[in-house]
Amino acid sequence: MGVEERRQQLIGVALELFSRRSPDEVSIDEIASAAGISRPLVYHYFPGKLSLYEAALRRAADDLAGRFVEPHEGPLGARLLRVMRRFFDFVDQHGPGFSALMRGGPAVGSSTTNALIDAVRQAAYDQIVAHLGVEEPTPARLELVVRSWISLAESTALIWLDGRRVPRAELEVQLVHDFAALAAVGAAHDEELATLMRRALKDEPGDGPFGDLVARLVLLAS
Repeated sequence: MGVEERRQQLIGVALELFSRRSPDEVSIDEIASAAGISRPLVYHYFPGKLSLYEAALRRAADDLAGRFVEPHEGPLGARLLRVMRRFFDFVDQHGPGFSALMRGGPAVGSSTTNALIDAVRQAAYDQIVAHLGVEEPTPARLELVVRSWISLAESTALIWLDGRRVPRAELEVQLVHDFAALAAVGAAHDEELATLMRRALKDEPGDGPFGDLVARLVLLAS
């Protein structure tokens, strides 16, 4: 293999192993064996486990950020639900790796790792704001809503991985409902946000995720 081809192979092997077990539990010897090469050859391409770990995280981060990309067509609730399904596809397939990415793993304190995490969060934020049709500068109250929701999605996924006690499909819908609830509370305190949300939600169907939330709240209040 060429140098870059071998590097990409090692990153893929490492990411696959990190997806099944905590990176702390995966050794360079195990990565070398899975790649069919010697331990010294791994060090020829990566100076240490940390650099390989960060390269694997970078690929995972790019993949995760891409899960938030969604065509700007159709009702907002349905778009967010598709995003959450792809997000949980990643969480489901890369549980230990996702936990390591969000919690820092063995690279905690690494500026590279922290930058990767921040980049994923920023990509998610940019996508959601774009779906709302907002141009710069983003209203402060809206920024609070969107960033709070992204943090909630992260923490929900991490808790879900610890036992998977709530059906995944229910959490995907619940997180879409959470976005609507956070936006509604923000809109109740800010007319600019209220106007924005009215525009974003005007074409929502009654049988969509947001309509389902309204029906549940009416039932709760009755």
